[in-house]
Amino acid sequence: MSFPRYPRYKPSGVEWLREVPEHWSVIPLKRVLRLENGADHKPFEADDGFPVIGSGGQFAWATQFMFDGESVLLGRKGTIDRPLYVNGPFWTVDTMYWSRIHPCASARFCYYAALTIPFGMYSTNTALPSMTKSDLESHAQATPPLAEQRAIAAFLDRETAKIDALIAEQEKLIELLAEKRQAVISHAVTKGLNPAAPMKPSGIEWLGDVPEHWQVVQFRRCIISIEQGWSPECEADAAGIGQWGVLKVGCVNDEQFDPRENKGLPEGNTPPEALEVRAGDLLMSRGNTEELVGMAATASTSDSRLLLSDLLYRVHLNPELAVSSYFAVQLRSIGCRHQIRCLSTGTSASMKKVSQADIRNISVAVPPLNEQAAITQELNQLGNQARRARHEASTAVALLRERRSALISAAVTGQIDVRNAVPENAA
Repeated sequence: MSFPRYPRYKPSGVEWLREVPEHWSVIPLKRVLRLENGADHKPFEADDGFPVIGSGGQFAWATQFMFDGESVLLGRKGTIDRPLYVNGPFWTVDTMYWSRIHPCASARFCYYAALTIPFGMYSTNTALPSMTKSDLESHAQATPPLAEQRAIAAFLDRETAKIDALIAEQEKLIELLAEKRQAVISHAVTKGLNPAAPMKPSGIEWLGDVPEHWQVVQFRRCIISIEQGWSPECEADAAGIGQWGVLKVGCVNDEQFDPRENKGLPEGNTPPEALEVRAGDLLMSRGNTEELVGMAATASTSDSRLLLSDLLYRVHLNPELAVSSYFAVQLRSIGCRHQIRCLSTGTSASMKKVSQADIRNISVAVPPLNEQAAITQELNQLGNQARRARHEASTAVALLRERRSALISAAVTGQIDVRNAVPENAA
C-alpha cells in the first residue's frame, strides 16, 4: 500500500526531521503535553487495584492512582525508548514521566510521535540511560492541526492493529515450532525411532515405557568427570581473530553451540590452555535463568582459543556408554528439563544454579551407541528444517516491525498524507 505526499513542504529547521508539510508547525514537546514526575508507590502497593508503571512497563498494583485519563508516559531512567499510551487511572514511579495532554493535541497522535523521538541524541552517556525533563520538553515535534492529528492517529490505530495481528501470528508460529521441536526431541530420546520396538516400564512416572533394550540410569553412570571453568575480567566485546576468549553462558542457549557468545581475554592474561573448548565437548550451563539453567550443547569448533567459563560445565562422558551429541539433545528433553529446574537453586529467578551432584543424579534413558548416533542424526535433520522455518518466521516478524516503525514515522512527520485514507472495510 502506498500513500501520496502532501502538496507542499517547507524546511523544518531540524536536522533529523528535514522537511514537513507547509501548514504544519514544528514546536517543542512542552507545547502539546506537560511532563510530570512519578513517585514512590510503596505506601499504596496492593495485590490488585490501579496499575503501577515504570520505564519497563507495569510491574505492580496500587490502592491509589496518580492520574485518570489519557496520558503519554516517557521513560526517565532505564528503558527510555518505549513510550506508553495510557487511558484510565494509573500510578507511575520515579523512573517514568507521565503527561497532561494540552487541549490542542491528540493524546494518540502524541503517543505515535513520541515513538519517533531520537532518544539516543538526548540520553545521558551512563551505564543506566537517563532522560531529563528539559531535554524531552524541548524536543521539536512536527504538529498538524488537531483534526489532522486525530485523522493520523485513527489511521495508525487501524494500520498498526493489522500489522500487530500479523506479528502475533508469526510469533505464535515460532512458539508452536518450539513446542513441536521439544515434543519431537522428548519422544525420540524416550521412545526411540522404531515404533514397533518392544517396550518396558521405566519405573519413572514421567518417563513411562521405554524400549525394552534401553537402560534407565542416573546420569552418573555415563559420566567420567565434570569440569568447571574460569571467569577472569574480560573485555566487553568478543575475541578477535587469533585472540583468546572466554565463553559466555549463552553459548549453549540454543540447540547449536554458538562460539560467538564469548568475551575477549585481555592481553597479558595467560590462558589456562587445559580449559580450551574442543570439538565434541559436551557443555552445560551451571547458572542462568530458570528456563535456561542446565542447557546443553556440543561444541562444534576446534582450534578456537575459546575457554570454559565459571558458569559452564564440561561433562566428560564414558565413550563406551554415551555419545555427547545424543546427551546434548536428551538434556533438552521435557523430562530432563523438568528435573534440572526442580534441582536448581537460588533466590533470584534470573540466576538459578545447578550443582555437579544434581547433574549426576538426573535420570536418563540410554540406548545402545548405534541408536544414540542414529537418533542424533535424525534429530539434526529435523532440527535443520525447524530452524529454517523459525528463521523465516523471525525474519517476517522483523520486517513487519520495520514496516510498523516506518509507517508511524512517515505519518507523524508528514512524509505521507493519510488524511483521505479509507478503511478497507468502509462502504
